[in-house]
Amino acid sequence: MPGGYDRMNDLQQLQQDFLAWLTTGEKRVKGAVARSNSVSRELRLEIYRNAYHLRLLEALADAYPALHTLLGDERFQALAFGYIQSHPSHHFSIRWFGHRLSRYLRDHPEREDHPVLAEMALFEWTLRDAFDAPDSQTIGLEELGRLPPELWAEMQLQLNPSIRRRDLEWNTPQLWQAIDDGAPPLPPERNPFPVGWLVWRHELRTRYQSLEVDEAWALDATLSGTNFSGICAGLCEWIDEAHVPQHAAAMIQAWIGNGLVAALGPRTD
Repeated sequence: MPGGYDRMNDLQQLQQDFLAWLTTGEKRVKGAVARSNSVSRELRLEIYRNAYHLRLLEALADAYPALHTLLGDERFQALAFGYIQSHPSHHFSIRWFGHRLSRYLRDHPEREDHPVLAEMALFEWTLRDAFDAPDSQTIGLEELGRLPPELWAEMQLQLNPSIRRRDLEWNTPQLWQAIDDGAPPLPPERNPFPVGWLVWRHELRTRYQSLEVDEAWALDATLSGTNFSGICAGLCEWIDEAHVPQHAAAMIQAWIGNGLVAALGPRTD
């Protein structure tokens, strides 16, 4: 075999070397490329590598349309190719390529002029992640109504697996919505303090909403397995103790109405 390949494992080695060329530019595979009088081996390999990088660029543009809009074509392409060089794809599915872009942007020079970019990347990936989450049935209010009163204290909720929680410093969701609607981008505005946001999928639609600080805490506690009694105890930091049970029950009813609750009971997996 050309290039020093062993016939016992030549295909596997060839595949690994070709992948190394695509992702890192390692040229070991060059020796396995057949000679041609019309096109050099280097050029033929470069065509494949460019096509591979362009496919990754398309994947990033598909995953981050609002970020693309904020940056424009030229700056987005420069950002994307820099990310491709720094974070080669290691997944079998291209759907997962780009999951570190928000972290990459935190230290990127673009952030100095546009600090909202990293958070926009985080929000867009969260929307994508919620949409692709596993399917789950959700309960209705009638199931909550059938729960005996004596069981409420120990009640635990199993939440929709598509739920994602984020605390955002900027008006990122409003920026994203304006871009998605085709309206002129809003000016980035930093919140006086981080705002809790909930992202989830319900009835084949990705939804999101802001949360008051007490509800954000209650959702996080529920996700960690805290029962109704524990939720009520924690809510006393914001709500008068006498009104906490009614307030907590109203929140749970709203969660059920929004398709956030999969079952009354702890996770069994």
